[in-house]
Parts: sequence; structure tokens; C-alpha cells
Amino acid sequence: MAETKEQRLADKIYENVGGIGNVDKIIHCMTRVRITIKDYSKINMEGLKAVDGVLGVVEDESLQVVLGPGIVNKVAGIMVAQAGVKLGERFPKHPDKNESGLTNRELAEAKAAEVKAKEKAKRNDNTTFKRVLKSISNIFVPLIPAFVGAGMIAGIAAIFSNMMTAGDLGHNWAPFITTLNVIKNGLYTYLAIYVGINSANEFGATPGLGGIIGAAILLTGMYPNAPLSNIFNGDALAVGQGGIIGVIFAVWILSFVEKWLHKIVPNAVDIIVTPTIALLVVGLFTIFIVMPAAGVVSSALVGSVNWLLDAGGVFSGFILGLFFLPMVMFGLHQILTPIHIEMINKTGVTPLLPILAMAGAGQVGAALALWVRCRKNKKLVRLIKGALPVGIMGIGEPLIYGVTLPLGRPFITACIGGGIGGAVIAEIGNIGAIAVGTSGIDLIPLIANGHWLGYVAGLVSGYIGGFVVTYFFGVPKEAMEEANTK
Repeated sequence: MAETKEQRLADKIYENVGGIGNVDKIIHCMTRVRITIKDYSKINMEGLKAVDGVLGVVEDESLQVVLGPGIVNKVAGIMVAQAGVKLGERFPKHPDKNESGLTNRELAEAKAAEVKAKEKAKRNDNTTFKRVLKSISNIFVPLIPAFVGAGMIAGIAAIFSNMMTAGDLGHNWAPFITTLNVIKNGLYTYLAIYVGINSANEFGATPGLGGIIGAAILLTGMYPNAPLSNIFNGDALAVGQGGIIGVIFAVWILSFVEKWLHKIVPNAVDIIVTPTIALLVVGLFTIFIVMPAAGVVSSALVGSVNWLLDAGGVFSGFILGLFFLPMVMFGLHQILTPIHIEMINKTGVTPLLPILAMAGAGQVGAALALWVRCRKNKKLVRLIKGALPVGIMGIGEPLIYGVTLPLGRPFITACIGGGIGGAVIAEIGNIGAIAVGTSGIDLIPLIANGHWLGYVAGLVSGYIGGFVVTYFFGVPKEAMEEANTK
């Protein structure tokens, strides 16, 4: 049987990261295989970047190999299958190595690397912040396919509902629309539970207990005519108060409580005593302390974002659209996911998402300009042709890491194009998304209250802005020289 492209990529990635024995675990998001490496000194970084099909490599807490949507899950699946594990599971130790999974030499090298990393961490003021970002990423990355799928179903249901209200569809469509909403609500109604489970996995608590703590904010046993009271002001607690921000914090506390109980509770009764006490203590803490406090925090956060957009107007839109791509590069965009969700929970829409989506429009415009100016550069044109369709659909990493970022200036001009699109969205105003999903044209069904034409105007502005600025100022001389010699 002929070797598939996915199999070749899996083998080449292993070859350039030091082999399967140098990998601790693998997960993936929409475009990247995220590899936890044991010893970074064994990585052939240049060789890895040169592998045909690898669009880019990001070095962070994990090694992130950008492959693009569709193929990434297949390659990651092959890689973990070769190790005999599932996604996210630790790789088994090599049979001819010591109990640490390393040879003696590798053990010494790993220890030296560990000490070096610890010393570096002491000098790095951003270490804690990076850990927080990594945790947020690990909690929400596994949910991205669910956000996209449920978000698109929500958008379709909203379109049909609007058409039925306008009289374009008969009322016999109501059961179908209800069914779509039932499917969509499978995520959004119980999102706190999923976040609780993922948070427990991230912080080292029992996933089932994390799910229960997440479910606690839903107040499922509370009767509306006999609500629980906020112990700080006497008001009734609201279902979901504090949102997923509160859930993440509560499960983080759960992880400490559960680990402490495992240390002090006798083994004979640990399975009974530890989960019972952990749920009781952290459950009470969540309902009566975390929910009121996190509710204030999330309300302030949502209010601040809305104030920024209202007060800053066009300028705020430009700055947000301009800097979103650098945020994606450094993984900072993950911290925005809980903000989007909180805004949707409190106001029904997130006006932030359509503005940030313009960053992808700037990338598309820049890529089109490069295609026109560098059309003789066959390799670059092939990359653009492969990355443009998914870029238009709202997945920008293939364009970032495969086209604009390696060339330098086009990345900057693409960011400017995103800023122009963001400014247009902010100027039009009242454009928000009802769910979290991908950007680009995929976001059109999720635009609330029929304001999708305003969103399309922003997209077109981002395309044109990215194209014009890149065409005149963003094409590097070396790219043109390369184009002329190919």
C-alpha cells in the first residue's frame, strides 16, 4: 500500500523531533499538532520547518507544528496510534531505558535541562502568566470543534427562525428549528460542566468531580420560588452566575483540596471520604463565595469591553483588528474565549468577535496581493492557493505561518488590513455574534439581529485594506527577486 501524505508527515515529524521516544504526549487543535517534548536539544528545527506540508512551527510550552485544518487530526491520530496511546495520554516508556523512560546519558541531559529551565523560570517575570495562558488553552482547545459545530447549528437555526418570523417560511418549520436548538443547547446549556471536566484534567483533579463543580453553578436543585441567597447582599443567586470564569477558579481550588485529602485520608476509605468531602467543601465554596465574586468580576469584564468599544469607537476597532494576529502568534487569543462566552451569557452577543475576525480578512487581502505581485513564484503561489480557501472560511494560521509571516512585511500589512476592517465594524456598530465560532465568511450565520451586511462590509474592507497596503508596501524585494528567478 502506498504511503499516504498523512503517514509521511507523521513519520517526518517524529524523525525531526528526536523520535517517538522524545515525545511525552500529543494533542491537536484546529490547525496544530501540539507535542510535549522531553528534550528540546534533540529537535532538528530547520529540518522540521522544511518538511513538505508543515506550514510553520511555534515553540511554546509545547512544540506546535502547524499543518492546517482537516489534515491535522489525521496526522495526530496516526502519531498517537504509533505510540499505542490516545490523544492527550502519556507515551509509554521505552523498554530498553530506565524507569524514567531515558537512558543514563539522556537522564543526565534531561536533569541539566530541567535545572536550566527552572533557573530561567526564576528570571522570567512572565512565567506565571504563560502558565495561565497555557492552562486556558488546554481547557478550551478540546472544545473548539464543539464551539464551531454548535455555533454553526445555532446560526442556521437563527436564520430559519428569522425567515419564519418574516413569513418566508411556514410554521411547520418550527419543530425543525426547535430540534436544531436542542442540539445546539447540548453545548451551551451545559458548557459549565464541560469546562469543569477539562479544568480538572488540566489541574490534576478528578474529571467527574470537576464536572459536578461546574454543574453546581446551574443550581439544578433550586426552586425559583425559593432561591438561594447571595450571602454578601441578600439578593437571589442567579443560575450560571460567575460563569465559566468562576468554574475554572473553583476547580482549581478543588484540585488542591482533593490532593490534600488524598494525603491525609487512609487508603481504605479514601474512595468514599475524599470525593464526598471535596465536593461538599468546594461545592459550598463555589455556590456561596465563587458565584457572587466571579459574578462581579465577569460583569466588570463584560462592562469594560463594551465601554472600550463604545468610547473608543473606530480607534478601538482599528487597534483590536490590528493586534489580534500577533495575539494569535503568542497564544494570547485563548484568553479571549471565556470573555466571548461571558458576553454572550450576559448580553446575548459578543461584539468583540466580529471585530477580531477582521484580522483574518486582512490576511486574505494580503495573500491576494502577493499572488498578483509574485505570480511567477510558483512555490509561493501554490502555498497561497492551498491556504486561501480555509483563510476565507476563517482559519488563518496556514496563511500566517505558510505565507505572510515568513516574508515579514506582508504580515505587518495584513495586520493593518485587519485594523481597517475592525474600524469599519466599530463605525457601523451593533454587530455581534450569538456564538463562538470560526471567523471569515463562516461567521456570517452567527451575526445577531440580521446585521450580517455590516459584517460583510467589514470583511470586504479588510480584504481591500490588506490587498492595497500589501500591494504597494508589503511585497519584499527578495520575494520579487525569487519570483523572477523561478
